Formats: sequence, C-alpha cells, structure tokens
Amino acid sequence: MTGEIHPVPAEWAREARYDAAGYEQLYGRSIADPGSFWLDQAKRLDWVKRPELAGDWSFDEDDFRIEWFADGKLNVAANCIDRHLASRGDEVAIIWEPDDPAEASRQFTYRELHEEVCRFANVLRGQGVKKGDRVTIYMPMIPEAAFAILACARLGAIHSVVFGGFSPEALAGRITDCDSSVVITADEGRRGGKRIALKANVDAAAERAQALEKVIVVKATGGHVTMTRAAMSGITRLRRAWVPTVRRRR
Repeated sequence: MTGEIHPVPAEWAREARYDAAGYEQLYGRSIADPGSFWLDQAKRLDWVKRPELAGDWSFDEDDFRIEWFADGKLNVAANCIDRHLASRGDEVAIIWEPDDPAEASRQFTYRELHEEVCRFANVLRGQGVKKGDRVTIYMPMIPEAAFAILACARLGAIHSVVFGGFSPEALAGRITDCDSSVVITADEGRRGGKRIALKANVDAAAERAQALEKVIVVKATGGHVTMTRAAMSGITRLRRAWVPTVRRRR
C-alpha cells in the first residue's frame, strides 16, 4: 500500500458518467431493490424477448443456481456488433497490437468486424456447429480469437476459451470436461518473440480427448503443420478445416 494519492484530473472528472454522490445513489438502489435496478439496466441491451425477471440465485448445496434474466432472449454478438452498425459502423471497434513491436498493428471498424464474424460463423455452420454445441477456442492473442468467440455467440454455440500456454494434457482435460466436439486453433502463436506450436498441441490433446471430432485451424503465422489424417498418429475420427488469415487491415 502507498500513502500517495493521485487526484482525478479535472477534465476526466467533467466527462465522468457519475460523480461520487451519483455512484452512491446508484449503488444504494441496487442493494435496496435489485430486481427493479437490474431490469432497468437490462433496457440498455437489445433483446429478442425482453425479460421480466432479473436475478434468481441460491447458494444452498441442494438447490444451487445463479440465473440472470432467465425469461429473456438476446444475441450477444448482435449486441456487441450489429446494433452499432447504423450509427458507429465506420468507427474503430478493435485495435490489435502484435507480439513483435516492429509488426504493424491492425484495426477493425464495427462494419469490418461484422463482416469477419459473419464469415467465421459461416465457417462454423459449414462444419455443423449449431446452437448449444460446445466449442473450445485455443488461440493466440490475435483478432481471429475475438472473431471466433463472437461467431460462436452469433450461432448460439457455447465457447470455452483455453489459454494458449496450456499443455496438451491440460487442453485435453478442458475439452473433455465440457464435452466439446470442435476446437478452433491456429497453426502457431507468438509470445515473447517465440513461436508456440498450437496446432501440434491440439494434435497431442486429441489423443486423449475422445469427444473431439473437428479441428478448425486459422492460418496465423504460415508455419508448417500437418493437416492430413494419415500424418496424425492414427487419429482418423477427426476432420480438419483451414481458415485462412483474413486480409490485413490498415
């Protein structure tokens, strides 16, 4: 801890959504009447079916549950992207900085993000992914990881993100735990100037994860990876699909 206090600059304070008094009032309402408070907050989202119920939870061991807006229906991808297209379509939605400082950054507007997510969703749909399916995402920190997450949300598939530094054994356990039949990965990742053999790790994990049926590979670095069934340690149940890297943005 430190005794030094840094005051909020005046120009920041002027642009704040709430001052200290406003925050306390808002917080007080969330405690006094949480149902009404959260239903009001829900109005800030676009709903297919607007909810009438807020939160419902129990921490009882025999009746454990945590539910939010259980009678409502929305699409997360549409809220993240589509609803911004009319007014903010040409504004930047994502700025990506690469592992190598010498490499150019990439930017995507909401309109460009919408295009990439729809393209990725079509790839998933073409591989049979549908609402309720579990999809494991084992990706480097590249824009396509965000595209994959939003594409799953667009289709109603349930995504599970696994950190790209995890071992094949740890990856296999997470694939098995959520009964995932599809993994999205990349040929390689880059971290700290080193290349990470993600696709090779997925191949090793596939030896253990019996639920896995398909692997979708984003071409990120262009590094050599095996894609033929004959070269995959005798694993013949899997199907691989390439997803070329999307065209580079400014």
